[in-house]
Amino acid sequence: MHKTGGACAYLCPSDSSSLVPNPFPRSVCSCGEPAPTNPPDELTVIVLLPQLGPVATYFVPPAPGANSVHSPSFTVATTTLIFPLPPTDFLSTSRNYLPNFVQSLLSSIDLRDRQGCTMVVGSDGRYFSRAAIDVVVQMAAANGIGRLVIGQNGILSTPAVSCIIRKIKAAGGIILTASHSPGGPGGEFGVKFNVSNGGPAPDVVSDKIYQISKTLEEYTICPDLRVDLSRLGRQEFDLENKFKPFRVEIVDSVDIYLSLLRNVFDFNAIRSLLTGPNQLKIRIDAMNGVMGPYVRKILCDELGAPANSAINCIPLEDFGGHPPDPNLTYATTLLEAMRGGEYGFGAAFDADGDRYMILGQNGFFVNASDSLAIIAAHLSCIPYFRQMGVRGFGRSMPTSTALDKVAKSMKVPVYETPTGWRFFSSLMDSGRCSLCGEESFGTGSDHIREKDGLWAVLVWLSILAARKQSVEEIVRDHWTKFGRHYYCRFDYEALDPRTAYFIMRDLEALITDKSFSHQQFAVGNNIYSVEKTDSFEYMDPVDGTVTKRQGLRIIFSNASRLIFRLSASSSVRGTIRIYAESYEKDPSKHDKEPQAVLSPLIAIALKISQIHERTGRKGPTVIT
Repeated sequence: MHKTGGACAYLCPSDSSSLVPNPFPRSVCSCGEPAPTNPPDELTVIVLLPQLGPVATYFVPPAPGANSVHSPSFTVATTTLIFPLPPTDFLSTSRNYLPNFVQSLLSSIDLRDRQGCTMVVGSDGRYFSRAAIDVVVQMAAANGIGRLVIGQNGILSTPAVSCIIRKIKAAGGIILTASHSPGGPGGEFGVKFNVSNGGPAPDVVSDKIYQISKTLEEYTICPDLRVDLSRLGRQEFDLENKFKPFRVEIVDSVDIYLSLLRNVFDFNAIRSLLTGPNQLKIRIDAMNGVMGPYVRKILCDELGAPANSAINCIPLEDFGGHPPDPNLTYATTLLEAMRGGEYGFGAAFDADGDRYMILGQNGFFVNASDSLAIIAAHLSCIPYFRQMGVRGFGRSMPTSTALDKVAKSMKVPVYETPTGWRFFSSLMDSGRCSLCGEESFGTGSDHIREKDGLWAVLVWLSILAARKQSVEEIVRDHWTKFGRHYYCRFDYEALDPRTAYFIMRDLEALITDKSFSHQQFAVGNNIYSVEKTDSFEYMDPVDGTVTKRQGLRIIFSNASRLIFRLSASSSVRGTIRIYAESYEKDPSKHDKEPQAVLSPLIAIALKISQIHERTGRKGPTVIT
């Protein structure tokens, strides 16, 4: 089993691992095979819920009474999990999966730092979150954590967790989310750890957690401790161990985050846009994830948008039966509403609120790379940046180079990083970066250390208020000034992990061979000459750390690009993403369909990867 950055495990016939997938990127698997070309985006352990089911019933609830005055702690013997497991054995041997990971996480914090410290806990509301929060609370108490700050009903968006960690100077935070993956009893569940800067755990922390998990023999828990997640305020517990007292604070899910946003944006300008005589009609889809309360309280109550502007705002354990993924494939309710022409601005959010999608009137789609570049070009519309200035930009390697054009015009540096917000966090902490983004609609600034979907939407509303133009007009003006970067991402989801791994292994061998250099591909009337190929690696300018095998790149002489990445977004499935980019400066050629422009590049990608022949697929699962 190939072990990569914590979010997923890639199966390898001759390898095995312990409790959790290795959160530390490796170039060579212990079986001798090269590791996959990129690790997951951040330290998140994601498993299918049928594997986790027994954990929900493993601890027997005590008699009624939320605040146990004397709550004893117990040490429970456990064993690490060895993968791969036969499917029939997984349920019976995985009942300690969640407590094992939580114990490994807590043990990674030095006892002197852990005893009496504060941590933040939140979830996107998916199935199993309530039961998992109980386990986290019970284990935090038994392991010496002094205070937990938890969102009401367990609800906190990922940006809000980052915000609160930084606001109260917490030691870190645990976020129960599997991002845009499906929810419900048959869906997926994830546990994510953010460190004291509010950002995702860096590799050194991830590796420490993994190393602890390999030798874990017991975990400590207060099984009788119960917290009322619905009641705002403080709950005190007197524990029968050396770590006491233990306090839990249930906070409003939105208030602290809203207070931060008030200091970032000109709320009066946005309010005038949404309520004035020339009111902009908006349509916001929370996709039944965590963002419902934030959309209603901030956009509707605070900024005056009509209540019916917001849809799917009740967090549901299964997200209404649809993947909470803000793209044209899954956000179809919003897309159809926008195509009707009634609304001038539309947006959707993923399950935990760190990703977003922007649509203009008549369903005009703004791709994530263009959105990032347009935001960068308009930061002067935001009071926060007028006060703080702009120090630099960051983008993930697969993200289009549209941001680079803006950076050049503003004379600020651009940092090209692997996918994963932890790389941006390092740049922001060092004062190098003010704005960062990824092609998967993750965009954010140094106001926190996470991508922030609602922040990006408020930036767009600020731009609309300042420019007094439509979304489409703003985008087209941007293309005229900087050129258009035709860009698409093609996702082949739910692939057999072995098949996905070997496709990427063979492709890397092909494009890095000397004979591939300067090769020409003729597709119709188009000729593409290879200028550069590599397996992307990144040296962090802050500490000199080198991160290798972060995706395969083919750069052509006309600046077109093909990128291949193996994405870790599931515990048992693999996803190969193919990215195609082509630059066009001539405004008379800016009205073409992206897929038509990019079809020669896609033909090259299909030919050299043989992905259809090797997977039996006839096309991608999702096109963005």
